[in-house]
Amino acid sequence: MRNALLVVMLLLTVFIRTGFAEDKELKIFIWSEYMDEKKFSADFKAATGIKVKIDIYENNEEMIAKLQAGGINQYDIIVPSDYVLPALISQKLIQPLDHSKIPNLKNVEEKFQHIPYDPGNKYAVPWQWGSVGLFYRKDKVSPEAVKSWSVLFDPKKQGGSFWFMDSVRDTMSIALLYLGYDANSANPQELKKAAELLAATKKTRYCQGFKTGVGGKNDVTAGRAALAVVYNGDAMRDINTDPKNLGFIIPREGSTLFVDLMAIPAKAPHPDAAHKWINFILDPKRGAMLSNYNRYATPNHASLPYIIPKDLKNDGIYPTPDSMKRLHSTKDLGKASRILDEAWTRVKSD
Repeated sequence: MRNALLVVMLLLTVFIRTGFAEDKELKIFIWSEYMDEKKFSADFKAATGIKVKIDIYENNEEMIAKLQAGGINQYDIIVPSDYVLPALISQKLIQPLDHSKIPNLKNVEEKFQHIPYDPGNKYAVPWQWGSVGLFYRKDKVSPEAVKSWSVLFDPKKQGGSFWFMDSVRDTMSIALLYLGYDANSANPQELKKAAELLAATKKTRYCQGFKTGVGGKNDVTAGRAALAVVYNGDAMRDINTDPKNLGFIIPREGSTLFVDLMAIPAKAPHPDAAHKWINFILDPKRGAMLSNYNRYATPNHASLPYIIPKDLKNDGIYPTPDSMKRLHSTKDLGKASRILDEAWTRVKSD
């Protein structure tokens, strides 16, 4: 009897210690340069006692591949883009959220509470939103030239060395729009023509190939390239340091709009800590601190009073109605994604 009691006590001790330890760590898998990692990690630990560990990825495909390879057991928070949410749900890579543990969910702007792929924020809540555009050096490219994607696609109008973004959906969408097609086209012939355009452009004198948005941005800022296709927030941070020589624009043919989200992997080791993190980010001042750092738009209406005033007036961060007409949300293509992936493979291998 005494031995049985001892075993029970030992098991309870292990359970208590495990439960205690579980809530003392949080592992985040996120895009690079998307938050002030040291500041947010320190503040979260100060507020909750939970230590934050961060791993970085550069595109949605890389993130999904890592989850499929066992990452659902390793990470507590991921930050996917809206269009990949259906795949994450259908493949059971993420788990439903417990809204009772996220009281700050009420701060999310109403339109972001009704994302088409996740009505009612059952699986995810918004992190930030933004666009893809052209980051350029004003001392190397004329303001008129960058008003069209022809500055990349037309060899006669290329304004200097440039990088495409190494992102299948964003780069293919830009090529489709330049050709006059739907940014979310799944038409095999239209995708073929977009792929042929990209493959041909890749062989032109000034094209440097494909690079992450951050990598391309860094080359433009350093003067190693004249232009790069990048995410707007990445561009805005560097423009803030050198507005005389750096600029960002959405060319007239249009580009893509995205909403990035916070979600919890299906077998996250620390789900309670993950919910605390989501609630932490949705705090009004914390949400503003996030956007004021990464220069993307906040989906948190309660954060708006704390956003840098000039950022609220910046069309590159909060697009005007006219700019919004040229921005297209990336849609889930379902089974048609295979056709898109095949076209992209041809582009990269040609």
